[in-house]
Amino acid sequence: MSEFMKVKPEEFNESPFKLIGKDWMLITAEKDGKVNTMTAAWGGFGVMWGKNVAYIVIGPQRYTKEFVDNSATFSLSFFDDSSRKMLSYLGTTSGRDEDKIKKSNLTVIHEDNIPYFEEATKVVLCKKLFAQEYKPESFIYQEINEKWYPNSDHHTLYIAEITKILIKE
Repeated sequence: MSEFMKVKPEEFNESPFKLIGKDWMLITAEKDGKVNTMTAAWGGFGVMWGKNVAYIVIGPQRYTKEFVDNSATFSLSFFDDSSRKMLSYLGTTSGRDEDKIKKSNLTVIHEDNIPYFEEATKVVLCKKLFAQEYKPESFIYQEINEKWYPNSDHHTLYIAEITKILIKE
């Protein structure tokens, strides 16, 4: 079993365009002692309010949204290329319907009471700072709203302070 080492956000030299947009991530949170996760390919990292932050978006129909909404924290887990099939499954199957984490053979572990996966290669632990649902009138280019939200099922944007980054040694 490999151990994780802590890395400062300023020393985390991964491209968010590749890490999130191409490789995907798992957003994971805990509610009432139960953990749920979902695959995501939208989000990023930056600086906001003088803090190193991650931002993610979750649609209203996603079961994981209930977990993120009911927790002060969540994790972002990243995996190697061999995990693509598993990430696809976790992004298309709801935790409402089955124990998809168990079925994926993932091991939930915690750091600072935040759940993440032992099999991950990189983990970003986050503390929520802000949440707001996208509003149709906020889109400068209505084409984006029309293309991505034809059913008015707008994502909620979450901005979270990065409390710790863990890299597998």
